[in-house]
Amino acid sequence: MKKFFTSESVTEGHPDKVCDNISDGLLDAILAQDPYARTAIECAAAFDTLLIMGEVTTTATVDYEATAREIIKEIGYDFGTFAYDKCKIITAIHQQSPDIAMGVNASLEKKTAGGDEADQLGAGDQGMMFGYACRETKELMPLTLSLSHRLAKRLTDVRKSGLLAYLRPDGKTQVTVEYEDGVAKRVDTVVISTQHDAAVSQEQIREDMKKLVIDEIVPAHLMDENTKIYINPTGRFEIGGPEGDSGLTGRKIIVDTYGGRAPHGGGAFSGKDPTKVDRSAAYYCRYIAKNLVAAGLADEVQIQVAYAIGVAKPVSVFVDSYGTGKLDDETLAKIVKQEFDLRPYAIIKTLDLRNPVFKKTAAYGHFGYKGFSWEHTDRADDLKKYL
Repeated sequence: MKKFFTSESVTEGHPDKVCDNISDGLLDAILAQDPYARTAIECAAAFDTLLIMGEVTTTATVDYEATAREIIKEIGYDFGTFAYDKCKIITAIHQQSPDIAMGVNASLEKKTAGGDEADQLGAGDQGMMFGYACRETKELMPLTLSLSHRLAKRLTDVRKSGLLAYLRPDGKTQVTVEYEDGVAKRVDTVVISTQHDAAVSQEQIREDMKKLVIDEIVPAHLMDENTKIYINPTGRFEIGGPEGDSGLTGRKIIVDTYGGRAPHGGGAFSGKDPTKVDRSAAYYCRYIAKNLVAAGLADEVQIQVAYAIGVAKPVSVFVDSYGTGKLDDETLAKIVKQEFDLRPYAIIKTLDLRNPVFKKTAAYGHFGYKGFSWEHTDRADDLKKYL
């Protein structure tokens, strides 16, 4: 049976990603001085103004405005109303609520039963988080999202290298793959929308996008004479970034995760320190899912955990192997609970999340890249004992 599935990505110059980059850049700047800081930094950008807002409790001293301007410059906005040296920046930062801090500083288990070392932190909020892995790509990510991210990153690379100097920072990509009986057979549609300067023709953009972006990224064996390619389908994309559309931190959560192939709990990542389980538990769920697949316990797996604010242990753990598990899902869930400590303190310690590594996640997805601790498959060999 044929099915079609689509995922999208955006470049670092997309207005929402500008905000994610600034939120995570500020987080990294704070963690570099104070690894135990509590942060929930969000940004809003529109036309010529950036608003930096949220809660920060830290001993660090960071120049929010200067850091934000440097990030905007690095992305490539040295022109227009949102140029790094021209845009207006407003900061509205205050300390974390003591009511929230009370539940994080000492979990319910710690308060009532003493607990062990890993009980010292409670979850920073209630909610559910998901992790996912599959065998479609070597990085164990969905093919549609992997191609979309790589196309978006290629857009940025050819711009910053000067190969296509007429490109501007804002851009979006989208890939539709045709599946037959669950196996990817061909790329059905590729969509690229890229900001550009006024002098270049649409014909030149289309030619360059096909030759220097699509053909460099999408495997030739997945393309055929029926593959549809849409490049700047509106006909012009000169005004982009926050000048063309408002941006918000955390508005690209599907781009950030699995491109729609797995559910999302709703909590954004960028700007949040690792005591926020929205971020840290989602990373840990990816770590668990990837190790289960790497171990051969399933070819595709989704993990869900849920927390109550101030409580260290999750209130539920759910596993769905989509019928690909070598063991039933109930058994896989028992293995997860036995092998992986899902308390926030243990997650932070296992993944070493108090380091300033988060700005690297702010564009092109948080998963599927070497170098991140949550992408390691160091538990896979041990998990094979359950086969």
